Amino acid sequence: MKRDKLIIGSRGSKLALIYAFKVRDKLVEKYKNNIEIKSIVTSGDENQKDRLSDVGGKGLFSKKIEIELLENKIDLAVHALKDMPSIETEGLITDCFLKRNFPNEILISKNQIVFEKLEPNSIVGTSSFRREYQLKRKRNNLIFKLIRGNVDTRIKKLNEGLYDAIILSKAGIDSLNLINYVTEEFLVEDIIPSAGQGIIAVQCRKNDYEMIDFLKKINHEETRTCALAEREVLKTLEGDCETPVGVFSFIKEKKINLIAELFSIDGKERYYFKDSKELHLAKDLGKHVGEILKKNSKGKYKR
Repeated sequence: MKRDKLIIGSRGSKLALIYAFKVRDKLVEKYKNNIEIKSIVTSGDENQKDRLSDVGGKGLFSKKIEIELLENKIDLAVHALKDMPSIETEGLITDCFLKRNFPNEILISKNQIVFEKLEPNSIVGTSSFRREYQLKRKRNNLIFKLIRGNVDTRIKKLNEGLYDAIILSKAGIDSLNLINYVTEEFLVEDIIPSAGQGIIAVQCRKNDYEMIDFLKKINHEETRTCALAEREVLKTLEGDCETPVGVFSFIKEKKINLIAELFSIDGKERYYFKDSKELHLAKDLGKHVGEILKKNSKGKYKR
């Protein structure tokens, strides 16, 4: 890499900057010049009240960063993969991924009460239709209420008594060193996570061949394989941040295995499918699973 300096673009939240510094730490092993992290306030950060689907979708967390990347104001962008739209922005490429952190969900509750012991009509905070519908299958006598904001804000709202429990990803809690707050962990088989959950993605310009080649040095290939499969499910479903779908893949015995569940838009119907293929067919696997879910649901997952 011949450049005198690299600029990484990132959201300005505490967690997003932790992810950016993780990428920076990987890069400094291969690049000896200055690496700067530029904090960018996204529309998703500015509006922490409304449901994402009501104000523009997942792209709210990435659009402003991507514009700076396209305008050559930054050299690369760091995102939480689960917050990225499934369709790549024209002129950009996301093909570098750090080793996956925990993919599963956790519960934080008042008085450390586990999910099954929560009192009927307890208020559970989540920003995801997926999580809401998954948990309603386990218990239909709880009240699920929208919660937005960063992790600290959500925990603060819990402590203020606005919620009895909140559901979050373990990856974020782990990165923020807040594991001591966790009341209960869910297995990925019990609550299938969002596609890409726990994965840090690095994006650059599609014509920046030097950067594309350089990022191969920090890419974690097993994670990349899983990321490609999971994102392909979303692309096939033509889903957005409102689509209630869980997707998770893992590699075992030189094969990629994928499990997915999709809910009707009202959460009353569930469509589940799992399959496996050879590693080099990861995207084909994602497309196949997506097509099966799309066919079985007959479009009932769309508004």
